[in-house]
Amino acid sequence: MEEEQNPSETLRLIPNPPRNQPRKQPPSPLAALLLQPIQWLQMLCKQLNPTFILGIALVYGLSQGFSNSFFKVVTDFYWKDVQKVQPSVSQIYIGFYYIPWILKPVWGLLTDVFPVMGYRRRPYFVAAGVVGTVSAAVVAVNGNLPVAVALGCLIGITAGVAIADVTIDACIARNSIEMRSLAADMQSFSGFCSSAGALLGYSTSGFFVNRLGAQGALGVLVGPAAMLVVLGFVIHELRGPNLPSISNSDNKRKSLYGLGIWVFDPYGLIGKVQSVNPAWDVEGYDPFVPGGIASHHIAAEAMEKVEVAIRDMGRTIKCPQVWKPSLYMYLSLALSISTHEGQFYWYTDPKAGPAFSQEFVGMIYAVGAMASILGILIYHKTLKEYPFRTLLFFAQLIYSISGFLDIIFILRWNLWLGLPDYLFVIMEECISRVVSRVRWMPMIILSTKLCPLGIEGTFFALLMCIDSLGSLSSKWAGGSVLHFLHVTRSDFTNLWLVVLIRNVLRLATLALIFLVPNVGQADEVISSDFLDNSSWSVVGKEDEELQTCLNKDDDQL
Repeated sequence: MEEEQNPSETLRLIPNPPRNQPRKQPPSPLAALLLQPIQWLQMLCKQLNPTFILGIALVYGLSQGFSNSFFKVVTDFYWKDVQKVQPSVSQIYIGFYYIPWILKPVWGLLTDVFPVMGYRRRPYFVAAGVVGTVSAAVVAVNGNLPVAVALGCLIGITAGVAIADVTIDACIARNSIEMRSLAADMQSFSGFCSSAGALLGYSTSGFFVNRLGAQGALGVLVGPAAMLVVLGFVIHELRGPNLPSISNSDNKRKSLYGLGIWVFDPYGLIGKVQSVNPAWDVEGYDPFVPGGIASHHIAAEAMEKVEVAIRDMGRTIKCPQVWKPSLYMYLSLALSISTHEGQFYWYTDPKAGPAFSQEFVGMIYAVGAMASILGILIYHKTLKEYPFRTLLFFAQLIYSISGFLDIIFILRWNLWLGLPDYLFVIMEECISRVVSRVRWMPMIILSTKLCPLGIEGTFFALLMCIDSLGSLSSKWAGGSVLHFLHVTRSDFTNLWLVVLIRNVLRLATLALIFLVPNVGQADEVISSDFLDNSSWSVVGKEDEELQTCLNKDDDQL
């Protein structure tokens, strides 16, 4: 018999609750406020892959944020002081920087259709870093470069940034489709990283231009480009289907597929059942060998997938819920003609303008970057629940009205109001950046909701290409107006008139707001059935199912 246990002894085994245990005090409001960004970042890392979050930080923060802002200030001084061109000509040259961004659908198509060694994203981060590193090094170490060569190198720097941007955008677009509730959070984090990087780039640009000169300062951009190469080896990505082992016997292949074998190309891009020629030896099954069974079909199958992707893009862009907001985004950018180079030359002119120093010009943009972060916080905390149409209407209205501050500054009415130049220009830059960021965020979120699965990288790149084309149109139209009204390196008489034309065109954009869908930012813009049932996504699902079957057969053997 088992020995009965004394109930009193059993009770003594249960520990008594500790007396006078201090209660956990809630954090103070200040500590809770400081912990919010950390907790938010932890949530993103938990829901998404931490290396994906790292990729956003490096691409948007270091490559796009820091490099773009640093590049913007340094190249302004490069064209003005090194190449000594007119502001209208400088603005035309700067318009060419947008060409790599207009080619974003090409980069997106490459990442979607042409994996390298089974990877769709990682190799393109490496390629972007190599292009940017070489271009920055060439323009920094070679003095007295011809305009064409210098422009080519500067375009190469922007190409590296653009390729990395479209690659990370493909990851963001896919995650936004699969996890719709985090779409706004991913864009907010991207915008925050971009603004933080821009703050650093603008803050240091004037210092490096003053110490190294505009040409030497471009060498700093080698660092961010090199980090993209590192990212290509670090970011997590599942490798695509691998080539079946060529050590398997022909009998095993025949038992699996009858008289044929399943052949993948070397990059895991496509696969197909091919008949077996008994005369082939082991090398005949190697797709790297010219004349092997895979080499005859790789090009045809790749082109077939390109055609499917293009067909799906054409089918999607014809949808009214897609082309209408895309048209609005293009026109809202193109009609706001750029006057940046005219104002920049006026800023630094010792006679007609306020004669701002190199360091102060960088500081103006740095303060603007801080204001851009504020714009992201305003959007994230208070505006992401508003419908797209309502938010964009009021953002565009305030954007148009704030542009008249430039006219006040150019005509020097700020001095009549008792506001010194440095204070007024910082105030104007802050207002402009906050409104611009609030105006831009819903456009990006709207774009992510229009992308079909399977070609999300390519189609999101197409939408961003439309935006880049709008920016290019804005630059070249603004340069043409500067030239037509005779705004030169020393004559700024009509600069205020150019800015007035820009502001009127911004107001005219309000008449196009009907093109924006009147739906909430968390709602579907187009039906999920339309997004999921594209021919590309069907092909992708069939490929996954077939690969699963093949893996099971290999396990059984």
